[in-house]
Amino acid sequence: MDNPSIITQVTNPKEEEILSCTQDKVSQCNISLKKQRSRSIFSTLFCCFRDYNVEPPSTNSTSALPPLVEENGGLQKPISNADFIVPVEIDGTIHQVYVLKRPHVDEFLQRMGELFECVLFTASLAKYADPVADLLDRWGVFRARLFRESCVFHRGNYVKDLSRLGRELSKVIIVDNSPASYIFHPENAVPVQSWFDDMTDTELLDLIPFFEGLSKEEEVYSMLHKLCNR
Repeated sequence: MDNPSIITQVTNPKEEEILSCTQDKVSQCNISLKKQRSRSIFSTLFCCFRDYNVEPPSTNSTSALPPLVEENGGLQKPISNADFIVPVEIDGTIHQVYVLKRPHVDEFLQRMGELFECVLFTASLAKYADPVADLLDRWGVFRARLFRESCVFHRGNYVKDLSRLGRELSKVIIVDNSPASYIFHPENAVPVQSWFDDMTDTELLDLIPFFEGLSKEEEVYSMLHKLCNR
C-alpha cells in the first residue's frame, strides 16, 4: 500500500469479513436490508457516522468562524430535548452544540462492538466530534477515531478514503447516510437513512439482526451484490 495507514493504532483482527454495496443500488439495498436482515456477511465493521459536506476554509479568509452544521448540512439549532449539549470553542467564542441521539443507538453500538472492529470516521472537526464521541460511546466501541483531516476534499465534499485504512478493502465496510462520503468505494457501503428528530425511528434496531447474521458469513462482495439485487 502506497499510503500509510491512518488507523495504525488499531490492531489487525485475525478474522475479518466485510459487506459491500454499490452506489447505484443504494435505494434497492435499503429495501433489501430491511427485508433480508437474517442474511450475513462479515466479522469486521467499519462504522462511519455523520457527514459535513462544506467548502474548506480559505487560507486568505479573515472570517474563521465555520458554521456548526448537522449531518446533512443544516445549521445547528437549539433543541429542547437534547441528550447532550457540548461546548465548542471557536476563535475564542464558546458555542453550544445540541446533540440528539438516534433511537436505539446505544443498543446498536454495544452489539456492533461485540461483533466487529469499529472505527469512527467523520468529516466533522475533532474539536466537536471527539467530545460527542466521548459521551456517545460509553463502552469504548470505537477502537480509533478519524476526523476531517483524515478525509480527502473532492469536488466540494469530504470523502472517506477507505484505501488509507491499512485494511484489505474486501474486509472493510462503511455505514453512512451520505453517498458523497464513500464515493471512492461505493461497493463497500451500507447506506442508512438520514435522521433528524423522529423518535419512532427503528432503523438502527432493525439492522442489528442483519449485522449479527453478516458476522457469520465469509463471502464479501458477491454476497452483498446478491442482497442488493433481490
